[in-house]
Order: sequence, then C-alpha cells, then structure tokens
Amino acid sequence: MAKEPQTPMDDELARHEHEAEGAEQAAEKVAEERLMEGELEGLINDEEPLEGNVDNPEAEMLAAQVGELEQSLADAKDQALRAAAEAQNVRRRAEQEAEKARKFALEKFVKELLPVVDSLEKALETMEEGASEVHREGVSMTLKMQLDVLNKFGVESIEPHGEPFDPQVHEAMTMVPNPDLDPNTVMDVMQKGYLLNGRLVRPAMVVVSQKAN
Repeated sequence: MAKEPQTPMDDELARHEHEAEGAEQAAEKVAEERLMEGELEGLINDEEPLEGNVDNPEAEMLAAQVGELEQSLADAKDQALRAAAEAQNVRRRAEQEAEKARKFALEKFVKELLPVVDSLEKALETMEEGASEVHREGVSMTLKMQLDVLNKFGVESIEPHGEPFDPQVHEAMTMVPNPDLDPNTVMDVMQKGYLLNGRLVRPAMVVVSQKAN
C-alpha cells in the first residue's frame, strides 16, 4: 500500500509533538534534580540535631519528668524515714510506760501497807520490860518478814538521822536550835520515809537543827 504524502500540516503537527516531548523530558529532568536537592537538604537538616541541638522540647519535657520523679522518690524516702523514726519513738515510749507501770504498780498498795509497818515498829519500841521474850520475838519476826517482802518488791526505807536535810525526800516537822550540829541537819526521825524503785512513796518526817542563838 502506497504511503500517503505528508502535507505541510502533518509536518507542523509532528514538529510540535517533538517539541512537546522534549519539553516534557526537560521538565522531568529538572524535577528529578530538585527532588535530589530536597532529599539532600533533608538529610543535612536531619543530621543537625544529632550534632547537638539543645532546643528539643521533647527532651526538655523528659528531663523535667525525670527531675520530678527523682524529687518524688527523695520525698518518699524522707517520709519513710520519718515514719520509721516516729514508730520507733512510739514503741520506745510504750516500752517506757510499760516498764514504769510494772515498777510502780504496787505504789498504792505499799502506801496502804506502810502504816502496818509503823504500828509493828511502835509496838516493838513501846513494849514494857515485863513483856515476855516470846511476845517480843513474835512481833520482831513479823516486822522483819514484812520488811523483807517490801524489799523484795523494790521498797527501801529512808532513815536520814545525822544527814543534811533534803527537801526532796524529807519533811521538816520542826526546827530546833542545836549548837552541837551544823544547821539544817536531821536531828531526829519521827517517821521513816520510803522509796519504791527509787521513787518517793512517803517522805521521812524529821526534826531539823538550826543555828543556836
């Protein structure tokens, strides 16, 4: 089949198509070059934070959270130490109160028993010489047994005859001038005092000397 002769119009269309193809290829080449340049700039920008960018909001937020957690941990440790110390103090006070209650639980009983001891001592002192030896020995043994029981439970007597007057454990009933003794010396004990495990249960009633005129 014979090829149809091209007209000037066909030549013009072919020329335009060739130019369009060339322009399209040039545009694609420019676009590729720009894309490569953009990727390179992106890589450069991505590397900048690795070199030490300090203006990182996420890192600053994490650092702040770490600081808050460390402070919370320190506060919790401090509170735990305070609670442990307070618990130890409470336990120590409870032990002290229990020990005190154990030591002085008999205080009221001892106070009630002391007049019995006083009566036995008075009876022994005032017995007439005509009293039988058996009677004297019975009262003396009863008094001794009573005092032994008191001593067993931490009771001790205060007999300050000849000692300096001590208002902490003595009660002065009267003061008498006495040139033979230093002033404020216990001349006579009218009633013995008693201690329970070191605590005063009853002061000693005494007569105290004073300077002679």
